[in-house]
Amino acid sequence: MNKILFKTLKLIRPKQWIKNFAVFAAIIFTGGLFNTTLLWNVVFAFFVFCGLSSAVYVINDIFDIQKDRLHPFKRFRPLANGDLSIPYALFVSIVLSVASLFIGLYLDPAFFLIIIVYLILQLLYSIVLKHITIIDILALAAGYILRVYGGEVVSGLHISVWLVLTTVSLSLFLAVGKRRNELTLISGFSDKHIASIRETLSHYSERLLDVYASIFVTSTLIFYSFFTFLENPVGFKLSFGILMPDFLPAFFQRKWLMITILPVVYGLMRYLQDIYEKHEGESPEKVILSDIPLLIDVFVWIILVIGIIYFVH
Repeated sequence: MNKILFKTLKLIRPKQWIKNFAVFAAIIFTGGLFNTTLLWNVVFAFFVFCGLSSAVYVINDIFDIQKDRLHPFKRFRPLANGDLSIPYALFVSIVLSVASLFIGLYLDPAFFLIIIVYLILQLLYSIVLKHITIIDILALAAGYILRVYGGEVVSGLHISVWLVLTTVSLSLFLAVGKRRNELTLISGFSDKHIASIRETLSHYSERLLDVYASIFVTSTLIFYSFFTFLENPVGFKLSFGILMPDFLPAFFQRKWLMITILPVVYGLMRYLQDIYEKHEGESPEKVILSDIPLLIDVFVWIILVIGIIYFVH
C-alpha cells in the first residue's frame, strides 16, 4: 500500500506544484495579502491548479508512455517503468480533475472558465500542440499566464499591465529553457532517435533556442524594471507616529520597489547558468529547489517585495 502511494505521488509530481504559486501574484502586488477572505480564495485556487496540473501530467504520461521509455530520465516514471497501470493512472486523473473543477466552480464562475480553458489547453498540448514547432513553446507559456490570471479573477484584484508583460516574457523564457535543456540531454542521439522522443526537438537548433532565450530574458528584465518604476503599490502601512522624523515620509515615497530588480537580475543570470553550465532547466521547479543560491535569491526577492509593498509604502 505504501509503495502504491509513493508511486502515485511520483505520478502526480507534487514538486511541480511550485509553478502554481503564480496565482498569488495579483493579491501580493496589489496589497491584498492581508485580506483573509481574498487570501483563502487564492489558496483554494492554488490547490485547484495543483489538482488540474497533476491530472494533466498523468494524461501526458499515458500518451507518451512509449516515448518516455526511450528518454534517459523519463523512462523511470511510474507508467513508463511499469510500476502503475494505465487504468489506475486514468482513474487518478479523473478524480483530480473532477474535484478541482468542482472547487473552481464554487469559487467563481469566471475562474471556472479560466480553469476550463487551462485544462483544454493542457490536454491539447499533450495530444497535438507539443508536436508543433514554436506552438509547443507558446502553449507551455500560456499555462503560466493562465495561472496568474486565475489568481487575479478569484481575488478580484487587477495587476499592472507591466507585470502581465513580465509574466508573459518570463513564461516564454522558462518554456524556451525547458526545450533548450531537453535538446542538450539528447544531443548525442541520432536525429531519428530524437524525433522518436519528441519530434519538435529535431526542428530546433541550440543556436535558435539561445536567441529565443536572449530575447525573453531581456524583455523580462525590461518589463519588470518598468513595473517597479511605474507601479505605486499600496497595502498595509506601519504608522510610526511621533517616532518618525518629518523628512522620512517623503523619503519613503521613493521608488523602493526598484530594489527588487537586483535579485531578479541575479536570479535570471543564475538560471541561465543552470541551463548552459549545469545543463538543467527541463523542470524549472527542480532547478529552483536544487540550486540553493537561487532558492535563497527567490526568498530574498519575496521578502523584499512584501516588505516594500506592505511596510514601506
